[in-house]
Amino acid sequence: MISSRRITSVLLLISLSAGTLTSQIKNVPLNQVDPFTIRTGSTFSASGGSPISEIERTEKLGRVAADIREAEEIISSSHFSGNRLKKDELTKSALSGALHSLDPHSNFYNRSEWKELLDEQRSGYTGIGATIASFRRAGSADTYILGTVPGSPAARANLQYADRIVAINGEKMSGVPSEKVRDKIRGTNGTVLRLTVERASSLKLETIEIRRNRVPQPSIPDSYLLRPGIGYIDMSEGFNYTTSAEFNAALQSLKQQGIKSLIIDLRGNGGGIVDQAVKVAEVFLPAGTLILTQRGRSRFDNRIWTSRNLNPERMPLVILVDEETASASEIVAGAFQDDDRAMIVGEKTFGKGLVQSVLDLPAGTGVTLTTARYLTPAGRSIQRDYTRIQPYDYFNHKSVTADIGKPYFEARTVTDRPVFGGDGIQPDEIVNGVETTSAEIELLDPVFTFTRELVNGRIPGQEHFRLRRDAPGKRVGIADFSVPDTLIAAFRDYAITLGNSPEASDQSLAFIRLQLRYNVAMASLGAVAANQVLIDEDPQIAKAIGTIPRAAQLTIQANNIRQQK
Repeated sequence: MISSRRITSVLLLISLSAGTLTSQIKNVPLNQVDPFTIRTGSTFSASGGSPISEIERTEKLGRVAADIREAEEIISSSHFSGNRLKKDELTKSALSGALHSLDPHSNFYNRSEWKELLDEQRSGYTGIGATIASFRRAGSADTYILGTVPGSPAARANLQYADRIVAINGEKMSGVPSEKVRDKIRGTNGTVLRLTVERASSLKLETIEIRRNRVPQPSIPDSYLLRPGIGYIDMSEGFNYTTSAEFNAALQSLKQQGIKSLIIDLRGNGGGIVDQAVKVAEVFLPAGTLILTQRGRSRFDNRIWTSRNLNPERMPLVILVDEETASASEIVAGAFQDDDRAMIVGEKTFGKGLVQSVLDLPAGTGVTLTTARYLTPAGRSIQRDYTRIQPYDYFNHKSVTADIGKPYFEARTVTDRPVFGGDGIQPDEIVNGVETTSAEIELLDPVFTFTRELVNGRIPGQEHFRLRRDAPGKRVGIADFSVPDTLIAAFRDYAITLGNSPEASDQSLAFIRLQLRYNVAMASLGAVAANQVLIDEDPQIAKAIGTIPRAAQLTIQANNIRQQK
């Protein structure tokens, strides 16, 4: 079975606003993109000493490029199918294979992949600002608009929920996976594309011209009051150059609304820039507190991060994690756990404790190269063993429990609680996410296509659900977008006409009710508000709320111990 949160993110975040890092690793081949922690702008000498000069770096890269071109020419001129070889694909396969023999997270990126990676670091991308996903109806798979970024080219073109993408620049898109549709829509800043869509409201075809532009992509999509006094910050989108500034702004807004405690959601956060993760942790850790130790081959890579915050936040803190919480986000969770500053709730994290440097290569390509590993304040490595298993098993969380560089070991927190190294971060409170059955997965397509008809007034007897578009930013309450039994019955009849068995609907009433509410909220308020619907019924969120008193007690106990030393 697959978690419902992951199912939703796969459907929602195969999007034009998605990059190639962090939680979006679910939407691209694992041999192309891995969750990682990055440190930018460094190149090292072969002896592991100081960073090399720019002149030396350029010369070395030039020699590498010349060797690659020579190898390509030899293969192209000698192999029996050489005239059909694509040199860029040959180069990528060769370099990726070489790098993956070192570790799972060193990787080569071709021109388009490298641009996506750098775009995500810069908190944006070049496109039109629409979220898309593929759904099937009557045996045909098509790509639909789910929502748009406010102020984006897509929003200005009035693209709406469930508009079907028929063609791009005259090329038909029926049956084309949404990832490839996304790639065709993205492009150079300022260029124009012709998008043919079937409007969900009228079912009429319309061709519109949209000029691509820079689209902001915040790393913190949402923050709001879960309950009176309890704040929630969604940090599912990784750590980029603006994360700490976004986090501070979100926290200050919540404090103005009177929060007394905070839940930080790191589920699905695949990592990013290590300095930004450290800055977020520093907000809650007093000056002098160890946050992270980094050990590498070069002296430049041996670093220690400690907090310099003379006035840290002291409110109770709960951190939510899951198996996609990786790398830089594990730094935050590990620092809080070792220091007894927060309770960790959810599922065991990914287990990625290697640091990559981002290196530019000729022709707009690049490499992420593992140059160090990090240790939590208690001295434990988060990295899982990858030397005795295949990459597929590694990225699907099947691994041998072993620390990198030392045997699996036990460490102690400030209050002498046992924590363990070598296999990710084990939560203080283990709570599994909701699992989605295969029968429920089969219902996702009819739920979407039914909602498309519903919000446009085409379901008999349910015309009062005709779409009302509210301004994005409204907080979805528990009572908003309720799904009465009459709507469930209408969906059941609709699903039967598509060939779904009535038994499947009868056995999945709770799932159908939630997904209908989610889709109607998406149509009315957009993706951020729709996710609030899922949060309202999330058992991990409920456990996090219930754990806040323990988090408060733990923080007090740890502070008392520090004062005694």
